[in-house]
Amino acid sequence: MDSASRIQVLYDACDAVFSQMELPNFQQIQWLRKILDSIEAIDVGIDEFSTLQSPSSSPEDSKRLMCGQNVSNITYIHIHQCDNFSIGVFCFPAGGVLPLHDHPRMTVLSKLLYGSVYVKAYDWVKMETNNSRTIGLAGKVMDGIMSAPSEPTVLFPRSGGNIHSFTALSPCAILDVLSPPYSEELGRPSTYYWDTPIPSLPGYAILEERDLPEDLVVKGAPYLGPPIAIAMEIC
Repeated sequence: MDSASRIQVLYDACDAVFSQMELPNFQQIQWLRKILDSIEAIDVGIDEFSTLQSPSSSPEDSKRLMCGQNVSNITYIHIHQCDNFSIGVFCFPAGGVLPLHDHPRMTVLSKLLYGSVYVKAYDWVKMETNNSRTIGLAGKVMDGIMSAPSEPTVLFPRSGGNIHSFTALSPCAILDVLSPPYSEELGRPSTYYWDTPIPSLPGYAILEERDLPEDLVVKGAPYLGPPIAIAMEIC
């Protein structure tokens, strides 16, 4: 029997960890991080160096790899989603910006597959809702550049930089695992924010909810990596 693909191993681990009744413990999160760290762009159907379509590594598969250097808009590759978690990849062109946004009640593991990206991230210190808009004080968790190869990051509902933005400094791709996934119906929408630094309080800013940015365009692209055998679950 052929060994499982790396993305299959990640799926199986996420299914085991996030389908349990209890919240993941430290050891389980570190296990997932280790698996995530082993994944490369080719494992999710992306040729990070190419600007031209290239044949997939499997001669039996007529699909072609996505060209990592040829992305002109922020592009999301949907790999899997169920009630407990989602797996997907954001591909960025150089200069692409994903504005400041949050991950309500979510644990998020991310792996920068290739390229460089400027990341700014905050956690709430105090927040309130006025006229259906969220505003509050937040502390900066990260304000710097990440370049591949780099270790996977983890953010939690109240720590780790739950509210973050990305600005691609070069073509890049980020593999994301979200648990649970976004859901408007279940009160987990993606909310965007303006940040206003406080000069007298370095490292802190006022965050204010904003409308969905009109200039934000995220296109979808098919997943061209190895197929995933899905466990018997309600998705």
